[in-house]
Amino acid sequence: MVDDNELNRLRDIAAPAPGESAKARAFEAALRAYDEENISAVTQGSAGGLRLTERAQKLWSEIMQKKLIATPALAGLIALPIAGYATFHLLREQPPKFGGDEKITETLADKPAALKPAEPKQAPTGLEKDKKADADVESRDATDVLVAPASPPKSESAQAGGTAQQTANERAVVAEPAPPAPTGEFTLDSTSAPSTSRLARVPAAESKLMAPQPTMAPADQIAPQEENRNRVQDFKTNPVHAALEDPVSTFSIDVDTASYSFVRRSLKEGAVPQADTVRVEEMINYFPYDWKGPDSASTPFNSTVSVMPTPWNAHTKLMHVAIKGFDIKPAEQPKANLVFLIDVSGSMDEPDKLPLLKSAFRLLVSKLRADDTISIVTYAGEAGTVLMPTRAAEKDKILNAIDNLTPGGSTAGEAGIKEAYKLAQQSFVKDGVNRVMLATDGDFNVGQSDDDDLKRLIEQERKSGVFLSVFGFGHDNLNDQMMQTIAQNGNGTAAYIDTLAEAEKVLVEDASSTLFPIAKDVKIQVEFNPNKVSEYRLIGYETRALNREDFNNDRVDAGDIGSGHSVTAIYEITPKGSGGEQIDPLRYGQATVNNGGVANADEYAFVKIRYKLPNEDVSKLITTPVTSANEVASFDQASTDQRFSVAVAAFGQKLRDEDATAKFGYDKIMEIATAARGADPFGYRSEFLSLVRLASALGGNR
Repeated sequence: MVDDNELNRLRDIAAPAPGESAKARAFEAALRAYDEENISAVTQGSAGGLRLTERAQKLWSEIMQKKLIATPALAGLIALPIAGYATFHLLREQPPKFGGDEKITETLADKPAALKPAEPKQAPTGLEKDKKADADVESRDATDVLVAPASPPKSESAQAGGTAQQTANERAVVAEPAPPAPTGEFTLDSTSAPSTSRLARVPAAESKLMAPQPTMAPADQIAPQEENRNRVQDFKTNPVHAALEDPVSTFSIDVDTASYSFVRRSLKEGAVPQADTVRVEEMINYFPYDWKGPDSASTPFNSTVSVMPTPWNAHTKLMHVAIKGFDIKPAEQPKANLVFLIDVSGSMDEPDKLPLLKSAFRLLVSKLRADDTISIVTYAGEAGTVLMPTRAAEKDKILNAIDNLTPGGSTAGEAGIKEAYKLAQQSFVKDGVNRVMLATDGDFNVGQSDDDDLKRLIEQERKSGVFLSVFGFGHDNLNDQMMQTIAQNGNGTAAYIDTLAEAEKVLVEDASSTLFPIAKDVKIQVEFNPNKVSEYRLIGYETRALNREDFNNDRVDAGDIGSGHSVTAIYEITPKGSGGEQIDPLRYGQATVNNGGVANADEYAFVKIRYKLPNEDVSKLITTPVTSANEVASFDQASTDQRFSVAVAAFGQKLRDEDATAKFGYDKIMEIATAARGADPFGYRSEFLSLVRLASALGGNR
């Protein structure tokens, strides 16, 4: 037993709550001090009983998990008296039966069905126990009760400690803990051992001494939903503009496709995508279209403009702008100098991240020509060069370098980007393709991780003539916002790869448009004629908006078009006098329109496209007036590709819950897309139809 002097010393260590016995205070103080001698003394000398507080129980658990691993002998010292004490009660309650040879022939454990098991009570959660213990602390019974810790799950380290004490036990009879006492404490009293304790036969391998664990929450408790850690840029849908007050619309073209892949994955996982993950222009431009292209590379692209009725609004029309880039023949493709910048940080250790990434880049390597050059830079805690510039002819060497990539560490994205650009400069190919291909989940957390800092870094590096492509992987930690930032400011594009099929589309089927640029800093500006158009709104491109004055400023960065790329933009316009206006006319502004002196009064709009050739810094201009000659009488008379792209635009707006398509059902979208599916060699349009059906079934923004 602990003498009075020792109790006084222990009392100074721990400040017990009112109502606790001296032995409880001593035991708790010993626990706090990790004092093996006093723990043993109090335990062995507690025949009169001992009550443990919640704090002591937690300390008990901590000691058993930490101290028993390092000191098996102490584990046995503590556990054996408790196990023996419990066994004594069990044997007293049901003595064993002896045969004529005075040997034990049978125990109650051999016939567990002979004893009705007690109904188990649901273990209280930690929060409930804390509240209950605080409420009852002043009303506890003065009678001390010996504590038996809750029977824990098996622990390998604890098993090792218990083996020294139980080497010959092939079978063990153990008692499960009694249901929790009303005070929220676990008790086993010498005077009130439960007569209905359930007995079970436990193999020796499972009956070794185990460290107690905290009480588990009830099985039927609803687990909290996993936090959505994806970072996505939020934006507002483009508003309706009055052509009289604000006749000019300016934006950068966008050939990214990441949003469509992200939306597809969400729907296939049974969830309506978050509105800000739906960028309508990226959904429209995901699909290949057979727009009319230019005749030669001297004019890198051709534009086709059509005006047609709007399927979701009888009072408006759609102005459809389609751009097709010049498709470079394989024999004319310039030499490529590619640097694979691969994220191998710990966050990439998921099946849909680094393993998928490695498979995707293997596909790309197979697509390259023998004289193309590949380098590999990886980054985790720091950046490193895995493969110096190597000709694609050495395919085995490149593939081995990819196969040997392993994840681990934090994410030093800034260091990796700098190293990749440095390596690209060392192998720079004049009049060729020089590109860094960044593959990541975007979880930068070392160095410059702020989007604005990364934007400035990429803007500085793009002056070297090295372009950038960004490929996102993974779902639960994707930094889409960062990917969009660096792609849009690095003369590059962004794609999201969620399956090997998507990797094949992006890196094999669309390799030419992904790798070989034909024009950079491509901007579109549309001026609407208020004499013909009352209102307009641009569908999508919210994150690509430019100021009106940016159009003629060659220092302002914009989107890039690759070989064979197609770009589609759609405006919804309200013809003057149609009755579909949403904005009241100005009281004093009519005279400026109806003065009889307006030039080109029969035009709907005037479309201007400004671009630079890949190796030039001065932009060129293409213009297209939009008149009644561009108009089709009915929506059904529009081309198959035009109608399908409109169906995709409607679907994107529907997922974003925009007002324009609020009353336009998924069945109407299905009807348009099905009729306009046309040739679908890769099944992309059939897959789109299945996504519309999924969204309808999930009830997304009906």
